[in-house]
Amino acid sequence: MSRIRSAHGFMLLELLVVIVIIGLLSAFVAPKYFGQIGRSRTQIAMAQVESFEKALDQYRINVGHYPATDAGLIVLFSPLANESNWRGPYLKKGVPQDPWGHAYLYRSPGSEGREYEIVSFGSDGAQGGGGEDADIESWK
Repeated sequence: MSRIRSAHGFMLLELLVVIVIIGLLSAFVAPKYFGQIGRSRTQIAMAQVESFEKALDQYRINVGHYPATDAGLIVLFSPLANESNWRGPYLKKGVPQDPWGHAYLYRSPGSEGREYEIVSFGSDGAQGGGGEDADIESWK
């Protein structure tokens, strides 16, 4: 009679062994997968900053100066009323937020003699940090 029962399905012990194996595999695979997502977001933020830099350079060629801090990056997509030489939009889809959902910080003039600075504070949204929390800065 026990042979008939085992032929129709798995025993509880077999199911537990399969569940343990799946759990062990996911314990090894999941951290590597989620670590890759963090690196991807950092690379996206760096690419967006480079895109802003190119757009800012084109803006400066047309208008004659970089936008002021209070005007922000939005002038790359939508002109100010007093900019007669604006030839944009310089960005296709407006100014995106960084991959973690925070606004990019733009300053012009920047510190240490830079003409401008663009910064993303990483996943934590605070200055400093390491790994995925590290700042992405236009001058680095």
